[in-house]
Amino acid sequence: MANQTPLYDEHVAAGAKLVDFAGWDMPINYGSQIAEHNTVRESAGMFDVSHMRPVDIEGAEARDLLRHVLANDVAKIDEVGRAFYTCMLNTRGGVIDDLIVYHLGENWYRIVVNAATATKDMAWITSQAEEFDASVTSRDDLAIIAVQGPKARELTKDILDDDLAAEAMELKPFRAAAAGKWSVGRTGYTGEDGFEIVLPDDSAVEIWRALQDVGVAPIGLGARDTLRLEAGLNLYGQDMDEDTSPLESGLGWTVAFEPADREFIGRNSLEHIREHGEAKKMVGLLLEGRGVMRHGAAVRAAGDEATEAEDAAGEVTSGSFAPTLGRSIALARVPADWSDTVEVLLRGKWVSARIVKYPFVRNGKIRVDI
Repeated sequence: MANQTPLYDEHVAAGAKLVDFAGWDMPINYGSQIAEHNTVRESAGMFDVSHMRPVDIEGAEARDLLRHVLANDVAKIDEVGRAFYTCMLNTRGGVIDDLIVYHLGENWYRIVVNAATATKDMAWITSQAEEFDASVTSRDDLAIIAVQGPKARELTKDILDDDLAAEAMELKPFRAAAAGKWSVGRTGYTGEDGFEIVLPDDSAVEIWRALQDVGVAPIGLGARDTLRLEAGLNLYGQDMDEDTSPLESGLGWTVAFEPADREFIGRNSLEHIREHGEAKKMVGLLLEGRGVMRHGAAVRAAGDEATEAEDAAGEVTSGSFAPTLGRSIALARVPADWSDTVEVLLRGKWVSARIVKYPFVRNGKIRVDI
């Protein structure tokens, strides 16, 4: 039997189409995925992301532990209330998971890990923590509601406790505030402004209903995927995994090689890749013809008619129809020296696509030439 979040009954009552996602019953949509996508771009929507797991890292050496297990350097967020995005790597430089780290107290950090990787993440971090004076606590008592869109923060203000609301409204992007079991981060996975609210699971229904009452619409995971793709944000298990490094996944910016004496897990492998040059890179694709690019589609150099699908040097890692652009877009891993145009294999035919710089959409504005 699949796991259920504290908001499961709310989804059922709203007529959501439920699917199994990483062992959880989750809403894929509440009727129209495109309408939900547009609601977030134009107004405000909320996502139940309680299948993701908050993990608290606390203790005198919590900072040292995270400097060792994460590719980015938590010394960058020494100021309480700051947050950043990073990857956790294996010794080969592959991505165990990507996550956000919130610095919520002097010796208190909260990370939020993906649902599909939560068990292995906990095992990995706990094993590494044996060498440090730090505790690792899975916060299974907490739920997460993400409120996203240009009106998200203003609408959320009225449903938070007064003191937390006042602090939350002063937050800059990638800043967070905490009060008791609650934390609010000005972060998200849509390319729009908003908050991610971590709260006690027994408060989730009350807050969900309060958000609905002020006009925030429930949004399913289907729209969440098209929103994050338009924003050029990676999806774990598709755009990167344990066999791909952040350097070939468009995530080199999440790796802190300085200071040179910080020995984080995977560093030696990444330095070897840097020294010898990256064979592949992540690019954005905009389809020139009809069709929809999907994960796994073969990509070849434009005009290279001799290349068959099984020999194609590139591959779509994430692809979909993009409602904001009215076109199909994708992220793809291709040889590092490719540029301009390529061809993508769709239903047995090679279709022209243009390599573009992503994000495709940010803060409601199209960022690529269509």
